[in-house]
Amino acid sequence: MNLSVALLAALLIGILSGLRALTPVAVLTWAAQLHEVQFEGTHHSFLGSKIALVIFTLAALGELVRDKLPNTPSRTEFSGLIPRVLLGAFCGASLGLLSAAVAGYPAITLGALAGAAGAVVGCFGGYQARVGLRKALGVPDIVVALLEDLVAIGGSLLLISRF
Repeated sequence: MNLSVALLAALLIGILSGLRALTPVAVLTWAAQLHEVQFEGTHHSFLGSKIALVIFTLAALGELVRDKLPNTPSRTEFSGLIPRVLLGAFCGASLGLLSAAVAGYPAITLGALAGAAGAVVGCFGGYQARVGLRKALGVPDIVVALLEDLVAIGGSLLLISRF
């Protein structure tokens, strides 16, 4: 995998983190647990542990539920944006780490930066898309929110399965 492809993947995983902060990292833990990706011997090896699997899976499921509640703050507020950026950077670095053997060491650092940038794009772009689709389709917010869930889950599965 060349550096350009690794950075594109990191950007895309960041965008998905901008939609649902915990979904991509939960999918990464499942992929590590199922030995679809290998983090052994790296700083990300904890992703292959059962405790990480349980924690990130439950947190991601909780986020999917919490997103639908009426009192949930906007993802574009500071308290919603920061976790997305941090987790986007982490997931981008993880994909950079997976591709580092081919793309070289800068893929990890550049992957983190691309993941963080993607999270900002996903956060604000996802918010605009959600509001726009709700208005354009004339449907309740939950319908668009469920579509967004499918994009975040399906996109994470598809992207991570390529590693």
